[in-house]
Amino acid sequence: MGKKSEGFVLYSLHDFNKTIVTDFILLAFADLYQHQTLLFVYVLLAFISCVVGNSVILILVRYERRLHTPMYFFIGTFALLEIFFVSAIIPKLLATLIEDNRKISFIGCFAQLYTYGSLGVAESYLLVVMALDRDLAINKPLHYSMIMNNYLCIELAVAPWVIGFAIISIDIIITLQLDFCGPNEVNHFFCDFAPLQNLACSDTTVSNLVTSLAGIIGSTVPFLIILGLYSHIIALISKIKSTRGKQKAFSTCSSQLTVACLFFGSTSIIYVRPKGSQHDKFLALIYTVIIPFLNPFIYTLKNKDVKAALKNSKLGRVLGQIKTKGRLQRTPLMTQMQKKARQQFAKMYVSRNPSGKVSYGQMR
Repeated sequence: MGKKSEGFVLYSLHDFNKTIVTDFILLAFADLYQHQTLLFVYVLLAFISCVVGNSVILILVRYERRLHTPMYFFIGTFALLEIFFVSAIIPKLLATLIEDNRKISFIGCFAQLYTYGSLGVAESYLLVVMALDRDLAINKPLHYSMIMNNYLCIELAVAPWVIGFAIISIDIIITLQLDFCGPNEVNHFFCDFAPLQNLACSDTTVSNLVTSLAGIIGSTVPFLIILGLYSHIIALISKIKSTRGKQKAFSTCSSQLTVACLFFGSTSIIYVRPKGSQHDKFLALIYTVIIPFLNPFIYTLKNKDVKAALKNSKLGRVLGQIKTKGRLQRTPLMTQMQKKARQQFAKMYVSRNPSGKVSYGQMR
């Protein structure tokens, strides 16, 4: 028979007593109690900006013909992946910041861990695909369209998802084998491997080792591949004679490399050494809130093609009409101000001119 207490189930048999955790408590940023409201507002605005920005990118890539290229197809896939990624974490973070109820069920915790972990690895390998796409475009411009056909693009876009869910499935299965019978307070704002493994009552050696290997395969390996690809790209760009061509190539590569360094730098620190520390949740804010907020601006919204596509879209035309209407409403006021200024200038000119003759050309 089992007796349920708050967050635990107590099993009593003839020769042993066993406690099983039924839900966890996410401590999040409870130690920063005075700044909870400010943090809530910031995270909420970042979440809304991320979802709206990536949704705009998806719509533009889908309906604008000038963006029907492999590069923007992968950027659109990345935007969709980013929406799913932040949606797996940030809503629960917002709930813990604004409410006293910080509980999450055992199943819900591992579901969040599986979803977030799989999407995170998928993002890593999708960044590899995007780097490979740029390398092919610069290295083999004449054969690029034949190599990057529709079928290959779809395969390259699906592959990161498959790799991500496959790698994390192994780690999840190993972590589920642990016994959770003691404390249930997770020192994080979402369910992650290291904080959960620290709560286990059984030996976590194997689980920590598997998490480290998953971190290396899912974070370090793709980062090294990206560094290799961009080193090759930089070497190719240095051979371009045109200064304008060099600047255009470097602008595309530098933005992606910057985001990759931020993303992989924070994730590698956390997952290659899975023991966990009190600073992990602050590092996690970088790749779960800050970087997703910046990505739409860094990748596409500063891109000339995207700006042109946005301007020609229905949304761009509506915004243009609003802007034009605002200018028209200000025109009468500006006209009156100009007339008054000319009249005052004319009076000053007349007082200084003995002849009293004033012409329009003179007033100007």
